Amino acid sequence: MVKAKRFSVNPLLKPSKKNNWEKEAVFNPSVIKEGNSYKMLYRAMGTEQIYHQKNISLNTIGLAQSTNGMNFTGRKKFIEPEHLWELYGCEDPRMTKFKDKYYIFYTALSDYPHSAEGIKVGVAITKDFKKVEEKHQVTHFNSKAMALFPEKVDGKLAVILTADPDTKPPKIAIAYLNDFDQMWSKDYWDRWKENVDDYTLNLRRDGNDHVEVGAPPLKTKQGWLLIYSYIKNYLNPPPIFGIEAVLLDLENPLKILGRSTEPLLVPRQDYELNGKVPNIVFPTSAVTDDNILKIYYGASDNYICGAEVELDKLIDEMLDEGKEPVKLEKYKGNPIISPVPGSTWESKFTFNPAAIYEGGKVHIVYRAMNDENKSSLGYASSMNGLRIDERLPDPIYNSREDTQKRINPIYHSCEDPRLTILGDKVYMCYTAYDGKTVTVIALSSIKIDDFLNRNWKWETPRVISNPKIDDKNACIFPEKVNGKYIFLHRLEHKIWLDSFDDLNFKKGRWLAGDVLMNPREESWDSEKIGIAGPPIKTSEGWLLVFHGLSKHDRKYRLSAALLDLSNPMKVLSRLPYPIIEPDKPYENVGDRPGTVFACGNVIINDKLYVYYGAADQVVAVATTQVSDLMDALKKQAAN
Repeated sequence: MVKAKRFSVNPLLKPSKKNNWEKEAVFNPSVIKEGNSYKMLYRAMGTEQIYHQKNISLNTIGLAQSTNGMNFTGRKKFIEPEHLWELYGCEDPRMTKFKDKYYIFYTALSDYPHSAEGIKVGVAITKDFKKVEEKHQVTHFNSKAMALFPEKVDGKLAVILTADPDTKPPKIAIAYLNDFDQMWSKDYWDRWKENVDDYTLNLRRDGNDHVEVGAPPLKTKQGWLLIYSYIKNYLNPPPIFGIEAVLLDLENPLKILGRSTEPLLVPRQDYELNGKVPNIVFPTSAVTDDNILKIYYGASDNYICGAEVELDKLIDEMLDEGKEPVKLEKYKGNPIISPVPGSTWESKFTFNPAAIYEGGKVHIVYRAMNDENKSSLGYASSMNGLRIDERLPDPIYNSREDTQKRINPIYHSCEDPRLTILGDKVYMCYTAYDGKTVTVIALSSIKIDDFLNRNWKWETPRVISNPKIDDKNACIFPEKVNGKYIFLHRLEHKIWLDSFDDLNFKKGRWLAGDVLMNPREESWDSEKIGIAGPPIKTSEGWLLVFHGLSKHDRKYRLSAALLDLSNPMKVLSRLPYPIIEPDKPYENVGDRPGTVFACGNVIINDKLYVYYGAADQVVAVATTQVSDLMDALKKQAAN
């Protein structure tokens, strides 16, 4: 994914020790570039003072200049309160040059303490930055972050703004106007507000998230580029501030051509993590310099900073993301396996299924729990991969006493199996847990003939991971690679790969190896990752479906990666987005809402079948064409 690179000289501006009006904080800048000259307007917070009989740190708007876009000098106050509608502060400027004038939209505060009703938009107009020639109140409802398009759109003036940022779910919306007089017409805005939903860009991914206009739109050959603020979990703290981008159609900016799927930037540096309001990066300006997009932002509501990204790469990625990504299609008959009321072993939950395809049918081994929370493994099969044709009334595998008692005491639970056919055996890795200490990986096997004939003669399980360290989500590859047995497992919230000459795990010989894949800090798999089913061999590489847990919304999702055939430690491709996520009722009602967690997958006639536990409650299945998934992985590798 394209990421923005911070300027080496950050912060660009810090609070001034000389000027009381900007001594507390400077942030949320607006920058305009003309030739080699840069002008910056910025929000400045002064020291606390008695102001209109109130103790207040007044916000005004400062002005500075630069010849390189990084070193700004000549700081002076430029916009300050004059009228009742802006009496208690002028904040967060966004300026656009339109013909021969500069239109500076800003947040105008009309009351103190500040209320939603007192937060509106004002505009200041200048020709030369020597003085403000005009000021107008623009909106009369809760709104902020307005910016003017630098040219007319379909013959109309166009502005973009954030409506209802403090009273309702925020809306980034567009307004079209006949002339500038209409820009500050209360009648116009009253009519517009009644139909605001018709002018709204749908950018929020979740009802708890918040969006706000960042920089004024920039015109590119491909469309209007809008840099904006995306705040995850705004209504369900802690919020995660990020800078994102969206590309809008030149003739109809309400049409989204593509957008970033992950933030270009999130708080990471000390100046972003510590300040007046910690953990904030908030974009308010962007300019282009050849193929470099410079993004200016406020850091921790205290400093002015900058970052840059290659413009063509960003746009190409957004246009590619604007195309429908490959997704797993959920079976309409889901769930396919549910708990059996009154059962002695599967009355509470049935979930996290393993799967193999053999003898013309899919064999599913799933985890089941009874009312005493004891896990065992059940069996079901399907001829077409979707509908269950047979389900056995008794478990096929129960919790075993650990035969290596010198290593660990009794394990009361066998969980989350993963099956691999290797040679003439079916190997099963599963998570063993005693309910008290750590989870370990156990390995058992059964001859294929016994498995198919329901002779459940499982070999005595062996603990193959260190009994002092949590380990789980393990499988063995379906064939040797370079003469070695290959295992995948999860340690430290990462996917690890290990190899062995044989399967004789003796005392002190445990799974370890090297890290294959890490969580991605700013993505949907930011907390932990682990495999789904065992990897499947294709002509292009080992296809691996994996799960990820988000530290932001705590949901489990699935995605896919491709490993090199001869060196599976080499990740050829990894999709940046999930191919399935919990959005169905059966995935959000259960022991763990918001979960899709797979342990098995098979390919039948170029179709991938992924079997997963939904909400830790039931078993479900979803499919996609293997060719589509491989095309997506190859395209991602090319990027």
